[in-house]
Amino acid sequence: MKNDNFSIKEVKFNEFLANLKKLKQRDKQEISADGLVVHPEDAIWLDSKATGNPTEIGILVGIPAKSMEFYLQRIPANSSSDLQRHVHESIHYVLEGEGYSEIGNQVVKWSKGDFVYTPPWIWHRHYNPNDSDVRMLLIENSRLLDSLDANRRESLGLVSFAEQFKPEHE
Repeated sequence: MKNDNFSIKEVKFNEFLANLKKLKQRDKQEISADGLVVHPEDAIWLDSKATGNPTEIGILVGIPAKSMEFYLQRIPANSSSDLQRHVHESIHYVLEGEGYSEIGNQVVKWSKGDFVYTPPWIWHRHYNPNDSDVRMLLIENSRLLDSLDANRRESLGLVSFAEQFKPEHE
């Protein structure tokens, strides 16, 4: 039994040393071209049935990032996303259009070229009150949290922050 225990320790120790060597020699420059350029038309689109709200999400599965996720989002004219929160951080880059967001107790306006930051675990909802679509690039660190089995997302549906979190004295 002692020999079996020793060989398990020896295997684990050798794995540790091999990984240590790998960490010290991370200068390999030969990589695959896969995912270095991903085009918008490569997105796989989830419609409102899948998202649970009027928005559509384009999943960019070809990007090989390990810690970040990239999506395209379309908010149709005169509609919004759902009121949601998630453990990961997210940044929306507005490609076209303008609107506003409820992020916690704050209401912020945005337009083309703006970055909209959503902190972790804060209820938020994005609105497009205009007659043309809004298009955004969404960047989030959800892959990192997924790899740690630490990601979580919740939705309250198509309710505003103010409606959901009315002060009790009203």
